[in-house]
Amino acid sequence: MTDRSREETDLRRYETVLESLEDGVYAVDPDGIIVYVNDRYAEMKNTGREELLGTHIYEWATDEAARKARRARETVDAGDRDVGVIEYDFQTADGETFPVEMRFARVPEDDGIDRVGVIRDITDRKRNEEELRRKNERLDEFASIVSHDLRNPLNVATGRLELLREECDSSQIDDIERAHDRMRSLVDDLLTLARAGDELDEAERVELAAIARAAWRNVATRDATLRVDGDLAFSADESRLEGLLENLIRNAIEHGGDEVTVTVGALADGGFYLEDDGPGIPEDHREAVFESGYTTVEGGTGFGLSIVEQVAEAHGWGVHVTEGTGGGARFEVRGVEPAE
Repeated sequence: MTDRSREETDLRRYETVLESLEDGVYAVDPDGIIVYVNDRYAEMKNTGREELLGTHIYEWATDEAARKARRARETVDAGDRDVGVIEYDFQTADGETFPVEMRFARVPEDDGIDRVGVIRDITDRKRNEEELRRKNERLDEFASIVSHDLRNPLNVATGRLELLREECDSSQIDDIERAHDRMRSLVDDLLTLARAGDELDEAERVELAAIARAAWRNVATRDATLRVDGDLAFSADESRLEGLLENLIRNAIEHGGDEVTVTVGALADGGFYLEDDGPGIPEDHREAVFESGYTTVEGGTGFGLSIVEQVAEAHGWGVHVTEGTGGGARFEVRGVEPAE
């Protein structure tokens, strides 16, 4: 096979690959004249390939799209990036537009082609992003209702209950107070779930032992005991991490009793764990414990471990439950990168 025949075979092979793509592909010369488009690109433009070839690439773009492309080209030309990436409204030959992502790169040492680009229709992605935005707005509205419209009457009811306690002595007052406490716990957990989401404050260097002891002080631990087995330094949102440990500690005391021993330590292969010497969690219940509302304790909200999973995932970690060394529950958080 001659060199020319080999080049023609390679060219046909490349064209076959490009024509099979679901994304639009184009190539332009140093003057910005279109020298190649695949069928998908022509389809996206809603015109024929022959109408596109030989025309300037910006003839088919909106002014805003052209400005974005020029700025991205300047960044690539300056050597700041190898590939230019922009999102813009792609304009068809009929003047219709839809959102796309374009990636382009220079073609070195080629007299006929200056750069090539790939254009992807991101209509579905943008629609999903908009839907997520609306859901987040609804969550914010829900959190506001919980924070104000539920807390205020609850505070009034608590105040009235204290006055009632001064006026009479009834065992039912204690039942009412416990109901108030449960409502307050539900409000706090629902606010955490609704507002926290995947958002984190700036990560900072933290030490597991110090955070565990701080979390322990924030929980009503009664006669329970905390043991710290080793330490680990890593990057995390300190406040969210402390909340994660608080929920695990609270869960251990709720299920293990007032005198449970809770151990927090570093895992030998990365990450950390918290385990207790309580009754443990049956194997067939271990996946369900992270579901919102799941609880086996009277008075529990069922949101604590869901919050734990949410905080872990927001950091890019994974959390799972297994059996502890003493038969109790053991929660392991993995994917934690140690600080240098």
